Amino acid sequence: MTLILTALLYIINIIWWIIIIQAVLSWLVAFNVINTYNDVVRSIFEALDRLTTPLYRPIRRILPDLGALDLSPLVVLLVIGLIDRLLRTQLASMYLGV
Repeated sequence: MTLILTALLYIINIIWWIIIIQAVLSWLVAFNVINTYNDVVRSIFEALDRLTTPLYRPIRRILPDLGALDLSPLVVLLVIGLIDRLLRTQLASMYLGV
């Protein structure tokens, strides 16, 4: 059971960083610091977008449209943080035998 919880924590950590990197990269593209004419930048941007879109889609259906401001990454990060906290609590209680 501890192995499963630890693996889930690693997966959650990877998802967390993918979302952070995708958000920062989208800001850099939006402010024209990095342009998507570069093939490497475009392929990284599209890959990260394809990875995160399934996570954002249900939240974008619920949240109202705020124009250029997209709060779905923030909501996903909050949910991931909550799941991370619950898994860490469960893992700690297993180690402590509580």
